[in-house]
Amino acid sequence: MSFTTVERISAPLYRSKLFLPGSQVKFFEKAAKGPADVVCLDLEDAVAPNDKEQARKNVVAALNNVDFGDKIVTVRVNGLDTHRAYRDIIDLVELGGERLDAIMIPKVGVAADIYAVDMLVTQASRAVGRKKHIRLEVILETSLGMTHIDEICGASKRLESVHFVSADYAASAGMRTTNIGGGNADYVMLTDKDAQGQRLRHWNDLWHYPLIRMVAAARAHGITPIDGPFGDYNDPDGFRVQANRTAILGCEGKWAIHPNQVPLANEVYTPPAAEVEKAIAILAAMKAAQESGAGAATYKGVLIDAASIRQAEVIVKQTEMITLRTATPPV
Repeated sequence: MSFTTVERISAPLYRSKLFLPGSQVKFFEKAAKGPADVVCLDLEDAVAPNDKEQARKNVVAALNNVDFGDKIVTVRVNGLDTHRAYRDIIDLVELGGERLDAIMIPKVGVAADIYAVDMLVTQASRAVGRKKHIRLEVILETSLGMTHIDEICGASKRLESVHFVSADYAASAGMRTTNIGGGNADYVMLTDKDAQGQRLRHWNDLWHYPLIRMVAAARAHGITPIDGPFGDYNDPDGFRVQANRTAILGCEGKWAIHPNQVPLANEVYTPPAAEVEKAIAILAAMKAAQESGAGAATYKGVLIDAASIRQAEVIVKQTEMITLRTATPPV
């Protein structure tokens, strides 16, 4: 290990993040009782310009009056390039009571964006004597943000998670696609000809680079990487495939833009039972080896090293949080 160690920020369970437009009050109570780990009340893209002032009032009222139970509750504010962001932040902190867990900052481009929000949150929190430490989430959705991702991920001690949104990123990068997640029929490779002279088309992952880059930067700074939306909420197979891919890459959860995507995200980002059993067995084997004075441990004939232990501990801890969350089923 490097002499420079990475302290993992204590992250809550984050398998599914359900987005709700701040202008649609009728959905708040149902979402509060639903199965999503995280509820995000949105003041940005999901709200029409003429509805934004009322949406802010709706969200502040919900933070004071809706029982969200043990869910994480976050709010996506308007962009820092608008005249609305500062008022969103101040009202959420000063008027939103103690229920707000985190503020999500869209289209972050440079570390100074985080610094500016941190300053506002800190001053407003002190002004009203806020008890809860409000955390920050950032959305990676521009080429500028990708260029400065390392500095962004280390910009504030309030920062807890970073999220990748493919649609805005594609627009920023000038990509020739209108998909929100998923693949593109033109982004393919051809195999060599087989014995019959046929060549197969293999689809490639449009989003592999920005996702793997985000995960690396997030982990280097101890924060949690989360995958963003999958646009076609009538395509559960497509959602599940993309979620599985990002889970393998290191993301710990995914957005849900429709309630029917929440169970899919919870399913994919819950460690499989076989992996949990293996992780528990690995930890038990290492403990037994240490107690016996053995210099090394094995599991089913395979040497267990320090990396194996760290992997097993992550899986076991994640499973414990899920078990605690699901002990009382949502009503």
